[in-house]
Amino acid sequence: MSTLKATNDNWWRGGVIYQIYPRSFRDSNGDGVGDLPGITQQLDYVARLGVDCIWLSPFFKSPMKDFGYDVSDYCDVDPMFGTLDDCRAMVARAHELGLKVMIDQVLSHTSDQHPWFVESRASVDNAKADWYVWADANEDGTPPNNWLSIFGGSAWQWDTRRQQYYMHNFLVSQPDLNFHCPAVQDALLDTVKFWLDMGIDGFRLDTANFYVHDQQLRSNPARGRPTGNDPAVNSVNPYGWQWHRFDKSQPENLVFMQRLRALVDQYPDTTMVGEIGDDDGLARVAEYTSGGDKLHMAYCFDLLGPEHSAPFVRGVIERFERLGGQDAWPCWSLSNHDVDRVASRWGAADDATRRIPLFAAMLLSLRGSSCIYQGEELGLPDAVLRFEELQDPYGITMWPEFKGRDGCRTPMPWQANALHAGFGAGKPWLPVAATHLPLSVDQQDADPASVLNRYRALLHWRRTQPALIQGSMTLLPGTEQVLAYRRESDGDAVTCVFNLSGQTTSYEVGAGAQLLDSGLAGAQVQGSAVALQPWSGAFLRV
Repeated sequence: MSTLKATNDNWWRGGVIYQIYPRSFRDSNGDGVGDLPGITQQLDYVARLGVDCIWLSPFFKSPMKDFGYDVSDYCDVDPMFGTLDDCRAMVARAHELGLKVMIDQVLSHTSDQHPWFVESRASVDNAKADWYVWADANEDGTPPNNWLSIFGGSAWQWDTRRQQYYMHNFLVSQPDLNFHCPAVQDALLDTVKFWLDMGIDGFRLDTANFYVHDQQLRSNPARGRPTGNDPAVNSVNPYGWQWHRFDKSQPENLVFMQRLRALVDQYPDTTMVGEIGDDDGLARVAEYTSGGDKLHMAYCFDLLGPEHSAPFVRGVIERFERLGGQDAWPCWSLSNHDVDRVASRWGAADDATRRIPLFAAMLLSLRGSSCIYQGEELGLPDAVLRFEELQDPYGITMWPEFKGRDGCRTPMPWQANALHAGFGAGKPWLPVAATHLPLSVDQQDADPASVLNRYRALLHWRRTQPALIQGSMTLLPGTEQVLAYRRESDGDAVTCVFNLSGQTTSYEVGAGAQLLDSGLAGAQVQGSAVALQPWSGAFLRV
């Protein structure tokens, strides 16, 4: 492979990514867990949707304490998911279908069973002693500072071998790597290169702003118990009671991003999208995607909370456009494997055939790239699980006020009347939700007016509209009910108008407006205005 920088063909810029959670997509061997051959079997379905790329959550070797986000071998497939040859076959089939393949890279931490950590914790003077974040106790035996774990409690765990604390932003079994150690950065870049050499088209970077910690280990300032409706803060989790000034989002993190980008750019047509969890997510997304030398794109959690009024969404867009200008590039999403599904979170479950296509139309017309989580195209609501059915350690710890992430991770329903909804022959690792059966792929395939078929129509129509893919964006005057903006590319303009409310309204668009045949329903041009039924939208030429 040439070490010269290759030109990226920008396929990601305005592209649509489909996230697959491998454990829950398709089980090919009947062990109750989805796998790589199962994904390969269903790639035709994904390609038919009209997306550009798939992103696979981790399938590396792992003890599965956090379901693959605790990696014990970055360069091998966990046997429950298959083999490296299964991965190669999956990538080859995806490429045959015109799909790019992105994989999750969990670089901020490893499993405590990773050989690096086993060696690091053995003594204070071994070759990998400084590969993880170790610190002495205070004089009274307490941890070195007030940093907290997202999953509850202190971010520091006492280790009797070294008589020191090690840092973990997540589970105790997920020790944080020390990015202040050059050898750690080099080793991680080698693992990224392994997958690039295999032909992977890009990476989703888990917790991309968490890699580097403050070397002085200064305590975070207090924020106090959050109030209001902040989508970035879980008010029942004390993690949100601090301003995270020192445990993440450090300046040195950007330097590593530049090293990572330089490596990725040596491979043609590759890309990276970063997950940003920060007190000011939009600002970090702008910072991490500006300049063309760090991440290609990134997402934060501003549209992954419960708030979705027209003024709120407009405010999110307006602030990002102000922070990032035309340089930064977001990857917008309304759902993923870490949050409640949008049908439940935004109250669309009882009116899915109207609201889900509307939300999709908004998502797919924003300036940036888009990510769709598996099952969103079916309008699936969150599954409701009993405590004894939970698998997610986050939910088990925070129960009952926060039920964790299992509700959005249940198996994909392929066939309503098949065993386990066609997911596989064995009992699934999470139960198939009864509410998902009438929304299964086979049921919706047969209904021209289904959410699935509307999603497909919208995705394929979008491909014919260059203004919606890479065009500029101008926000138009909004109302309490209506979000509106114009996308424009090479003189071709599309006006996008969305009624994000349960009331009928109208919006002034100008004389001569014409509705575009996007598959959306509920809008009608009346003179110089467009009349909008509740939860409806329109794309127009004006």
